[in-house]
Amino acid sequence: MEADPTRIAMVCVQNAGRSQMATVYAEREREARGLEGEVEIVSGGTHPAESVHDVVREAMAKEGFDLSDRTPQEVSDAELKACDYVVTMGCSTLELDADTDIRDWDLEDPHGKELERVHEIREDVQDRVEALFDELEAERNE
Repeated sequence: MEADPTRIAMVCVQNAGRSQMATVYAEREREARGLEGEVEIVSGGTHPAESVHDVVREAMAKEGFDLSDRTPQEVSDAELKACDYVVTMGCSTLELDADTDIRDWDLEDPHGKELERVHEIREDVQDRVEALFDELEAERNE
């Protein structure tokens, strides 16, 4: 019998910066580790912006990721309660009453920052996503 997929939510207020970067890196890690059927990724914001921040699209393009087709989405409490992990980016006031592992990465908002600083934030996001997937793999292999 197969285990239910692990559901991870990447959440920030606007879903236009940090959570978009985290989602892209999570999708890459899921594929690289062969976890496509085992990990579901939800990305959203509590008050989504109209579009992904230009500086974030530019920073991610330098890493080979095209975010031009991504649109910030709203995420509901019900969607979040259905997740095993909810990762907020340092801007959340989430108060979920559920058996969900909520983690706040406390990342600086890239909006309005210089590209060089956004690159630093991007690297931090990448490192944290990789560490989360290391943890997920270890738990799934127990």
